[in-house]
Amino acid sequence: MSNAGVTDSAPMSDMDAVKHTQESYNKLKAELAKKIVGQEAVIEQLLICIFSGGHCLLEGVPGLAKTLMISSLAEVLSLKFNRIQFTPDLMPSDIIGTEVISEDKATHERKFKFLQGPIFANVILADEINRTPPKTQAALMEAMEERQISAGGKRFPVPKPFFVLATQNPIEQEGTYPLPAGQLDRFMFKVFVDYPSRKEEEEIVWVTTSPYNSQLAKLFAHDEILLLQNIVRRVRISEEVMKYAMDVVRHTRIRTDQAHSFAQENLSWGAGPRAVQALILGGKARAILYGRYDVLAEDIRSNVYPVMRHRLICNFQAESEGISTDLVIGEVVKDVPSPDGWHQQFLNKQKERKGFLARLLGK
Repeated sequence: MSNAGVTDSAPMSDMDAVKHTQESYNKLKAELAKKIVGQEAVIEQLLICIFSGGHCLLEGVPGLAKTLMISSLAEVLSLKFNRIQFTPDLMPSDIIGTEVISEDKATHERKFKFLQGPIFANVILADEINRTPPKTQAALMEAMEERQISAGGKRFPVPKPFFVLATQNPIEQEGTYPLPAGQLDRFMFKVFVDYPSRKEEEEIVWVTTSPYNSQLAKLFAHDEILLLQNIVRRVRISEEVMKYAMDVVRHTRIRTDQAHSFAQENLSWGAGPRAVQALILGGKARAILYGRYDVLAEDIRSNVYPVMRHRLICNFQAESEGISTDLVIGEVVKDVPSPDGWHQQFLNKQKERKGFLARLLGK
């Protein structure tokens, strides 16, 4: 697909857009494979975040191509990309920008002028975000939630679309500053980047130690991404699947009647309403990537871990016993009744209705 995107042609129906997105998704994976070996699940979750309009936190040890993955994704999506290396001496003005005194050459009048910082881009890579103090980490919060920056008594909108893709290293704790819960909640997903398999690592070694140099094609136009974000919100979701997403989240809230017993024993805090919103939006985006216009319970389940692992807080007893939030999520999901059977019946009835109408109209 060329840079022209769908905006240069006749408007698509939603179903055509779903088919178009699935085809583009397959092309995008093939294009990224020129530079990124493996990590298909991570790439899928990054794209779900982007098409949902969310932000993503990547956690993994050094050398797993987290930074390369994000910069390559921005290149393929035809988006403006800025990388910010978070260090202990980084200041908020280094991110959002600063006011300087500017002199008009004609009138010699001096006035303040705002110089935009690196946050004014479509894709922001906040590299090793936990290496800077909370004062600087908080410089991202307004832009992540409200898509704007306040400076000098004025508001400056950030470009659309806007994504913060942050990385952090789980190995070293000395000299790091854990992200506050309020900022973690603004990340739609927290994704773990794991080691490659042996076969993938062999391919990585061959490619990176040879003269091979790949060039990535641009597959999505700027306006097309905004269009797809709009289509994602229109994807159908049944009341039963929506209730299922709500039940999964509500079972983690330890001070409610619906709390799961394992969550009550091991959590000091459960997930809030943003978790439900992220599960449903992520489910809609995943359905589109798989060529469907209906959200299934499996779309919700596939996103449960990246959506909720950073929104739950284990208590001291759980931490001392090595119980992680992922383990709590697994126990909760296992016991929440799934509407899979109902949804299949719903799809069958839809097919029967279409068949009846076709026969009635003589088609």
